[in-house]
Amino acid sequence: MISLAGLLQSCGSIGETNVHGIVVTESTLSAIKPGTSQAQVLEALGTPSTQSTLDGQAWYYVSQTTSRPVAFLSPHVTDRNVLAVYFTNGRVSRVANYGLKDGVVFDSITRTTPTAGGDLNFVTQLARGMTAGIPGFGR
Repeated sequence: MISLAGLLQSCGSIGETNVHGIVVTESTLSAIKPGTSQAQVLEALGTPSTQSTLDGQAWYYVSQTTSRPVAFLSPHVTDRNVLAVYFTNGRVSRVANYGLKDGVVFDSITRTTPTAGGDLNFVTQLARGMTAGIPGFGR
């Protein structure tokens, strides 16, 4: 009789991890400073995943990491980040890198949680999506 471990090993890759979207690094963040033009942001980061619908004054770059413990199982989201670039008069006014820390939306650049504002609803919706895919974080 074939053991379950032997069967799983024969199914292909075990422990697959995929990253989709822009991967934010220190060099990426250092290229986007207050005063940078929208054209320079496009050159450094590419087309945003989405923009604020009100006036296009915020661009959002979304990335997520998924893992699949066994080749034939569905992948689940293990991490999701949102790099938000805010503009005033076509120039960067602020950059925020939102993720989760202890189950709460957290900006890793300023090390603060977002307060009430124009983009909080968008970030909150993404955070709810983040917690749904992480074991141990419920809604």
